[in-house]
Amino acid sequence: MITTEVSGTRVRCPYVRGGTIDVGTAIVGLSSDEQVFFDSGRDDFLEVDDLAKGLGPRFNLDNCAGCHSQPAIGGSAPSANPQLVIATAFGALNVVPPFISQNGPVREARFKFKANGSRDGGVHALFVISGRVDSGGAATACQLLQDDFAAQMVRNNVSLRIPTPLYGAGLIEQIADRDIVANLRTNSLAKLLLGISGRPNRSGNDGTITRFGWKAQNKSLLVFAGEAYNVEMGITNDLFPISRSEDDDCMSTYTPFDQPRVDESFENPLKILPAWIMFTEFMRFVDAPRPAPFSDSAKHGQGLFSEIGCALCHTPSFKTPGMENPQTPRQEIGPHTSGLRGQTVNLYSDLLVHHMGATLADNIVQGNAGPDESVD
Repeated sequence: MITTEVSGTRVRCPYVRGGTIDVGTAIVGLSSDEQVFFDSGRDDFLEVDDLAKGLGPRFNLDNCAGCHSQPAIGGSAPSANPQLVIATAFGALNVVPPFISQNGPVREARFKFKANGSRDGGVHALFVISGRVDSGGAATACQLLQDDFAAQMVRNNVSLRIPTPLYGAGLIEQIADRDIVANLRTNSLAKLLLGISGRPNRSGNDGTITRFGWKAQNKSLLVFAGEAYNVEMGITNDLFPISRSEDDDCMSTYTPFDQPRVDESFENPLKILPAWIMFTEFMRFVDAPRPAPFSDSAKHGQGLFSEIGCALCHTPSFKTPGMENPQTPRQEIGPHTSGLRGQTVNLYSDLLVHHMGATLADNIVQGNAGPDESVD
């Protein structure tokens, strides 16, 4: 512990709080059906995929929890980077990229530009299945090569991202567009004087506000889950049905792979649903962290946070729609979102993209978010 001076009184600054881990559990107040979806989705989130389960041909990891497990399932990357192990697991012939280390974060790599100078921006998976032989089959005939990440780093052509926690994602999904816009318009003079501006990233189809991802490029958790399954694990699905590499020698399964499991027992409908939908249900119903009781130092910091204008971008909280009438029974509002209604979401974000300046620019364009824009 260190001490800090607050109004003439020395108080303790606690840093990372200790005690029991209280994240990774379901939102309080879910219906019994929602709780079943959460539990089953969590099981799928933990499942490790191999060649028989559609892994590859290009991938970053072989399960969702590899990126989201700290301090509990649904969080950020673990302290020991699993990408070092997966690189050569089951005889795979991968070389570990220079930006991956044992005690460093799990990383995803995007290239800023293509060889011809046009914009790239897409994820370049770190590993290939070439040479791999596991319980699900063999990829010994596959001759795919990794991208030359070392050379791209020398050219300053790599933008790296790390996993962000998923806690409370379903609550964020429920925030109404009108509330995001109304929040944008509040304190307009103060924002103008401080040079603070932001704007929503919007869907090019229906015009609604997108909000997931580093640049708020994804509309929904469903899109986020389907895309991550294909981009991070190389597993095709109904949303992303085409493989990232269509080399016949590297296609261990048909595409799209993760579809409804029509051969499963209809006695349990959840077993019929594809994994990417179950990932969505886990993310939708995993609770947000509960704030710890504030120390005197934390209360002082909270006041300063607002006084100097931080809260003008980092909006402390939003409210999800519903439950305006406390006399209305929760179950009558809707059968599928009861636990998400009328909740306070302590997200400290306005869900807008902001110009971050040249120093923080990643030179990646996604949706209508430009090369120096990202979510606060």
